[in-house]
Amino acid sequence: MASMVTDSRCGVETRSTETETPGRGSARWGPQHAGARELANLYSPGKRCQEWLCVVLCFSLMAFNFIHLLANFHLGHLWYIVLSIVAGILTADFASGLVHWGADTWGSVDLPIFGKAFIRPFREHHIDPTAITRHDFIETNGDNCMLTIVPLANMAFSFLTLSPVEIYSNYPWYCYLFALAIFVTLTNQIHKWSHTYFGLPRWVVFLQDCQVILPRKHHRVHHVSPHETYFCITTGWLNYPLEKLGFWKNLEDLIQSVTGEKPRADDLNWAQKVK
Repeated sequence: MASMVTDSRCGVETRSTETETPGRGSARWGPQHAGARELANLYSPGKRCQEWLCVVLCFSLMAFNFIHLLANFHLGHLWYIVLSIVAGILTADFASGLVHWGADTWGSVDLPIFGKAFIRPFREHHIDPTAITRHDFIETNGDNCMLTIVPLANMAFSFLTLSPVEIYSNYPWYCYLFALAIFVTLTNQIHKWSHTYFGLPRWVVFLQDCQVILPRKHHRVHHVSPHETYFCITTGWLNYPLEKLGFWKNLEDLIQSVTGEKPRADDLNWAQKVK
């Protein structure tokens, strides 16, 4: 399978060209792709309701915890806070890679409940990478908000029940959890920005250029078929070291040797869908 990168006025667009073989149609990419249309139609009202609920709960808890973090701030914690925030960001970047790799590589849209709700967006994204730019805030961030509700609720409970002395001693841990929760929550928004070439706020472009969040050019590496590398999509800081270690490839080989399942088989099936 060959791949090529072509420049357009909107930025760089990654395309995959496949050799024709008997029984295989030529793949078309974008919103008119047969698989992309089918996957988009699987987005349900129930899913929308779940996303709304998760966004409201997540940001309410985030605001509550932020107020309590400010109220309990002490200068003596300053260096611990900095280290905790960096550790939280790195953890979020690795977690984004692990989830992204797992959903891209394994599973199927046909899995009960989980497939249509959580695998579907990953399949749609590879055959219509710009679909994410047409999603509103709720659809973009609902699932990530769901992941952080429990740790944020636990932190809120701690602020309400622990003594000031206990909060003081645990404060760096709370900073780590809060930074982790923020960057996990915003991972898909950051991912969306990495596919957006028009109308981004200047501060977003600045953060991308400084590589504080996932840069657009960096993320193009993942979108070269067969989408087998650079899975971390929060900051992208861990992509190069994990690639040099062969982390994802070794993990795939291990799982395939144990289960016999072929990596990205379902992803390829959707890419080849022509009707």
